[in-house]
Amino acid sequence: MTRFLSILTALALSLTAHTAQVAAQTSPGPLRLEITEGVIEPLPFAIPIFIAENAAASDAAQDITRVISADLRGTGLFREVPASAHISSVTSFDSPVQYADWRAINAQALITGSVEQTSNGQLVVRFRLFDVFADQPLGDGLQFVGSPESWRRMAHNVADQVYERITGETGYFDTRVAFISESGPKNARLKRLAIMDYDGANVQYLTDSRAIVLAPRFSPNGDRVIYTSYESGFPQVYLMDVATVTRRPLDALPDTMSFAPRFSPDGNRVVYSESVGGNSDLYLLDLNSGQRTRLTQAPSIETAPSFSPDGTQIVFESDRSGTQQIYVMPVSGGEARRISSGDGRYGTPVWSPRGDLIAFTKQLGGRFHIGVMRTNGSEERLLTASFLDEGPTWAPNGRVIMFTRETAGADGAPALYSVDISGRNLQRVATPGMASDPAWSPRLP
Repeated sequence: MTRFLSILTALALSLTAHTAQVAAQTSPGPLRLEITEGVIEPLPFAIPIFIAENAAASDAAQDITRVISADLRGTGLFREVPASAHISSVTSFDSPVQYADWRAINAQALITGSVEQTSNGQLVVRFRLFDVFADQPLGDGLQFVGSPESWRRMAHNVADQVYERITGETGYFDTRVAFISESGPKNARLKRLAIMDYDGANVQYLTDSRAIVLAPRFSPNGDRVIYTSYESGFPQVYLMDVATVTRRPLDALPDTMSFAPRFSPDGNRVVYSESVGGNSDLYLLDLNSGQRTRLTQAPSIETAPSFSPDGTQIVFESDRSGTQQIYVMPVSGGEARRISSGDGRYGTPVWSPRGDLIAFTKQLGGRFHIGVMRTNGSEERLLTASFLDEGPTWAPNGRVIMFTRETAGADGAPALYSVDISGRNLQRVATPGMASDPAWSPRLP
């Protein structure tokens, strides 16, 4: 059984065509990174340090440039041409671009910008993106304004714009991740609910370590987190407002255990597992009216539900066939249809924000995998293999999956990893210490 499922007594118990090939146009016209067939070579870009329009903006200009570059390089789709190779220098935001100099070092995209701290203390970030081989700007320049403390968000916003203009896909850098921060030995592990920027910055702890917490999930607009806590001595679902860090338990029947919650796409309902007398079924709770609807009535274990993006279907795991498998059913109730068909055991299914794929955990041959399949169960593809990989969560653009990886050995230290849906660009996510059970937020407003 997976680590999280065993903690909750088994929690009460594409390949998409979007793998990647760089196709930079060398004739006049918009630069485009077409994500189609397997990454051959990341697109080279240059990003000179943004111009500091005054001394107060000097540090911010360097920090913002660094974060933009890290965001793009972290996708595996872009490669930065180092500053030591630059022939031209950028001394003014409005300076004409010497395209020939950037072509000479094979920089296919050029990002320039400026940062100013105004007299009223606001930070103003401007940027422009150029298609070097077409000798022209790629879209209009944009400006972001915010407090000096929001410099990192503005950097992520610039990176999102660059990513979108070149790939045609939505960016995912201005997002957060909820996760479980862990500390202590494996047999006495302390767990806290935390959130951070997608790249590991700005960690904030939302609970203390007095009770085990599991399975955080963001609401569709990112203002609330729903999770499972043992603070009452048994698993119960709690709803927390992120801004105020106030929480309340969801209504539940006496002598029941609730766990594995997830919001509906409109944020008005929650689907979760509830165990009564040792039997776990799926329930739907209307957060406004408090009305509870039982969705399954089987002697098996039904858990880990996830809504389709249009809110009409739910994917979940069940052992009704004798082993853990993945099923899909209408949110209105009715017959569930099994979609997993390969060898091994399947769990923790999560519907892609695009609606085209379902990510899952698979246990096969003593190894754990993160995989994806079409919503009808076809085209299954395993993206990872490890001693223990589990609990996938999607980036809001449906391009990247984050998950927990635990190492072998007595300590069993869990960490967060991400991987592209092509199976490439596997990398560890920066966290202050041990971390597990990530949940990716939507794009921040």
